[in-house]
Amino acid sequence: MADVSTLYDTAVIGGGPAGVAAAIALAQVGARTALVARRLPYADNRTTALLGGSVEFLDGLGVWSHCRDKAAALEAMRLVDDTGRLIRAPEVRFSCHEIGLDAFGYNIDNRSLMLALEQRAAELPGLTRVDDEAESVLAEADAVAIRTAAGQFLSARLVVGADGRHSLCREAVGITVARRELKQTALTFNVSHSRPHRNVSTEFHTPHGPCVFVPLPGDRSSIVWVSAPAEAERLRALTDDELSAAVEKQSHSILGRMTVEPGRNLFPLAIERPDAFARDRIALIGEAAHVVPPIGAQGLNLGLRDAADIARLAGDAIAAAQDPGAVEVLNRYDRARRPDIVSRTFVIDMANRSLLNDFLPLQPVRAVGMHLLGAIGPLRRLAMREGLAPTWRR
Repeated sequence: MADVSTLYDTAVIGGGPAGVAAAIALAQVGARTALVARRLPYADNRTTALLGGSVEFLDGLGVWSHCRDKAAALEAMRLVDDTGRLIRAPEVRFSCHEIGLDAFGYNIDNRSLMLALEQRAAELPGLTRVDDEAESVLAEADAVAIRTAAGQFLSARLVVGADGRHSLCREAVGITVARRELKQTALTFNVSHSRPHRNVSTEFHTPHGPCVFVPLPGDRSSIVWVSAPAEAERLRALTDDELSAAVEKQSHSILGRMTVEPGRNLFPLAIERPDAFARDRIALIGEAAHVVPPIGAQGLNLGLRDAADIARLAGDAIAAAQDPGAVEVLNRYDRARRPDIVSRTFVIDMANRSLLNDFLPLQPVRAVGMHLLGAIGPLRRLAMREGLAPTWRR
């Protein structure tokens, strides 16, 4: 692969939201960038809750204006203990107005977000789209060589691996991954309902995981229902009327009568973390760098912070006429991302374990913790701010 025809400052491999956002951000800081990803129609009906910093990042990229009208504001969040255990935690409610915000963030369908990202990417002269999949990646001394499935060759001084859980980029530089299966599965789908959600997201904590109702525009919500794998399969196999009745029951009818919309997806849950976030001219972002359960809407928000950090560091290097793929740049990226990813993964894991563990002595501990969170204003406001972004990023 030594005979490589085109050299870029940076190349992004992977065309999901984090990857396209990273490519846009890199192009905007002056990096001559290639985005290597097959352009495919996005048929998935899943949604993403974009929290404050993510919205600001997308706005700075010129993306948010293309999709803002497709999103629903998240003004309040309710945590409801629905475990049915002997000792249950009190309900906790978070309001964005308590910390001076108009909204914690916005929930948007991924299709609209991807269309907006693709539209903005097409507007940037410094961003070249290679409409193909990477077939091989080889990290060399001065650049990373990439061959696509169609036989095209290119290279870049820095490669951003946004190529998901089975990352070719991660494998190319020998980064190993610690993985733990959670024996839980998330069922996702959307519903319409007879009562307005009033921009309130409600998370019911069940013995098998959370069931979250997140506002969409109009009288609609997206559902993430985490349960045991067999139960998730059973729910997905229900008729529309049966699933509508089941989710209405799970919601305790807070949104009235529910009607399931077409499209259901199942996702086995796991926690994954690589032993390094960058190595040998390759930086990992998105699910190549972290996989977490859908608790607290952290997944893509973490990925967008990955994209923002690698673009900032690469842009600083290029502005100083330095190598964006140098060891010093990659080390700074690893140091920037490690506290955020490790701390978020730990908190999400502990929150999930507290739901699954029915050991009686732990029930009052969880209940007291939730009570303090709801009753003590400074603690509650700290939790809200930390949920949006780590202190050191604000």
